[in-house]
Amino acid sequence: MDRVAVLSGSSLFDMLSNEELAAVAQLASEVRVEAGEVLFEEGQLGDSVFVLAQGEVEVVRRDASGTPRCIATLGPQQFFGEMSLIDKEYRSATIKARTACELLHLSSEKLTAFRRLHRDGFTFIVINIARMLSARLRDANSKLAGGGLRQA
Repeated sequence: MDRVAVLSGSSLFDMLSNEELAAVAQLASEVRVEAGEVLFEEGQLGDSVFVLAQGEVEVVRRDASGTPRCIATLGPQQFFGEMSLIDKEYRSATIKARTACELLHLSSEKLTAFRRLHRDGFTFIVINIARMLSARLRDANSKLAGGGLRQA
């Protein structure tokens, strides 16, 4: 797997220099999973982010009755798990491989090591996470507003 190519294609690493991308690529570990395999479960403590190199995963949440529901499907160069890097909380969803997948995994510890040597690059990663979280929040707000909410 060409780690630098995978990272450079992901919006998580927008604005990083070639040197910074190479440093992140060295810190990342490769993960392979088969279709149907769960990468992590909703409610587990998390401290890492994953970037898809190949394949697709499903983001699954339990509804009010406890039934698992697929809320999103992610593909190559998309990332997930970033919320736990920011808030150090439990995973908000289950991630299940829809197909066989190749991923890059970055732990909080590895990103801290990156931060020590590449402060600007680390800042860009945090900004990119904030952008993605903001986009997801806007999308959720839009869905709620269009979902038949009545004004008082």
